[in-house]
Amino acid sequence: MKWKGRRQSDNVEDRRGMSSKGKVVAGGGLIGIIILLLQVFGGETGQTIAPVLEQMNQSSTQQETTQRELTPEEDALGQFAATVLADTEDIWTKVFNDNQIGTYEKPKMVLFTDAVQTACGSASAASGPFYCPADKKVYMDLAFFEELRTRFGAKGGDFAIAYVIAHEVGHHVQTLLGTSQKVRQAQQGKSKADANKLSVCLELQADFYAGLWAHYNKKYLETGDIEEALSAAHAVGDDAIQNKMQGHVVPDSFTHGTSEQRMKWFMKGYNSGDLRQHDTFKEEL
Repeated sequence: MKWKGRRQSDNVEDRRGMSSKGKVVAGGGLIGIIILLLQVFGGETGQTIAPVLEQMNQSSTQQETTQRELTPEEDALGQFAATVLADTEDIWTKVFNDNQIGTYEKPKMVLFTDAVQTACGSASAASGPFYCPADKKVYMDLAFFEELRTRFGAKGGDFAIAYVIAHEVGHHVQTLLGTSQKVRQAQQGKSKADANKLSVCLELQADFYAGLWAHYNKKYLETGDIEEALSAAHAVGDDAIQNKMQGHVVPDSFTHGTSEQRMKWFMKGYNSGDLRQHDTFKEEL
């Protein structure tokens, strides 16, 4: 993706380099990443991981906070993320205006390592990227993407990161439009399997929104960028993760959609550029 020398968002809070010594979180490290990926990758903490975060809070202790300088590579990665966020700001402002659905409220993005405090609770780096509707912030542990490449088979590349940022911003759009709130209300009283189906539709819609963003950002794309996004979408499909974890899949436990579904809805947004085609609930339920 062509990003150097372009506008970077002012709505980025960089907490990387800050770490908490002595903080022990249940499910941390690689095992925690795998377990949480099954539940929360690309999701909203207010919907899917708040109970997990609460459990982590009860299992952790805070002793000391330290800070270090970022490496040149980390600094460049932060600048890239800020550029992608700026692109989402410009494009979603235009989409909201063009479709006459109100004024787009820009989210904040917090970059962190080790652990982070949010309005949805505290989370470790094992949580991966997520969106917290309570404070309308996207939280990104950028080191996660190396795990995504090495452990889960994604191609890597900067556009894999861009896809995930755009997906999380998609959850912010759902919050602004009231979709997330409606889904949470609809899940009340349903069986776990039926509630999971609604979660899948919500996640696939965020993938559609990520594709829609990419459609309007084509002038900055380079050869291979879409393939990187699709590789990341494939790697975090529920079926792909469950196959790697346990050697078989349990469809009723899916909360984010299969690899095929995630790639399909990203490409539908990318190819159409039409917000009106966002209804994953109508097509997937």
